Amino acid sequence: MAKMTPKQLADKLRFAGEAIPSMTRRRDGHDYEARQMYLITITVEGRRPLLGRVVGNPEAAEGAPDAPHIELSPLGKAVEQQWIAISHYHPEVKVLALQMMPDHLHSILFVKERMPQHLGHIIKGFKASTNKEYRRLIAPAPSSAVPVVSSAATPSQRTGRPKPDRKHGLLWSIGYTDGILGRKGQLNNWLAYLRDNPRRLLMKRLHPEYFRVQRNVQVGSYEFSAIGNRYLLSHPVRLQVQCSRRLTQEEIVQQMNHYLGLAKRGAVLVSPSISPGEKAIMRAAFDAGYPLILLQENGFTELAKPGGARFDACAEGRLLILAPWKHHNQRLAINRSQCLSLNDMARAICEGD
Repeated sequence: MAKMTPKQLADKLRFAGEAIPSMTRRRDGHDYEARQMYLITITVEGRRPLLGRVVGNPEAAEGAPDAPHIELSPLGKAVEQQWIAISHYHPEVKVLALQMMPDHLHSILFVKERMPQHLGHIIKGFKASTNKEYRRLIAPAPSSAVPVVSSAATPSQRTGRPKPDRKHGLLWSIGYTDGILGRKGQLNNWLAYLRDNPRRLLMKRLHPEYFRVQRNVQVGSYEFSAIGNRYLLSHPVRLQVQCSRRLTQEEIVQQMNHYLGLAKRGAVLVSPSISPGEKAIMRAAFDAGYPLILLQENGFTELAKPGGARFDACAEGRLLILAPWKHHNQRLAINRSQCLSLNDMARAICEGD
């Protein structure tokens, strides 16, 4: 059988009704020429740290002299200038925020009015211009001296230029990731995420084991993917939080006080956090700084990492997130069968040795 290209494989599976996990796929049916706000992420091919280095103290307050920040390389400075220049070449687009990182960039773009072209064409132009800077600063062409070659030589031999490195031939990975603004408060969350990126990277360097997606984590007869402190699975006291959906608010408060008292005495609370009572209890325990094991329906991509306060909880070693199933891009409502399975898994985690 002939080997299929990644695109052919993706098309085949999509035709068969299966979606391949991808953070670079555009949203079906969305108008990418219309007025909208986007969170854009573009990564360096091979995740090479070509754009600079993050320095500082992850414990320092924001704005302090030693607060985490990036020191841009010459290439990073050129990339930053080219990105900011998007507004010059495309007046319909405003760069609201930009966070450069060693191997990627995050930016919030505001398309103020309808554009004559797809957003992807603008990013394609940016990539083309920064690829020129990459070739100038990082991968310059060899000497212009052309060697004497036979008429049977390849085109690259006849020009004196080496064949492009298939792995590192260009600066950027294929595609880009876009988040589309769609709910109240999301813009502020995006802005905070961008500002916090340097600190998050330094924290990950201090505790790499807590932020690496761990596969094939076995608990009894169940197998999970995991992010966080997997040693919580061997904690001597693990307690399942499971509440009926029929509990009144008063009963939920009673249950909360019960579980929080046990957590204060050292128990690790375990739950998929499905019912209102479970969510309230796990949230209260999380806010109080107690260690937790959370189960979730959606799995992890290879580069997945927890967001917001969960990131700090992972860095502190007080959170483990387990996923028994593969990652999917769709927004899917959890069904009853999955709820029952997750509760069974939580029970097995608490009853295992």
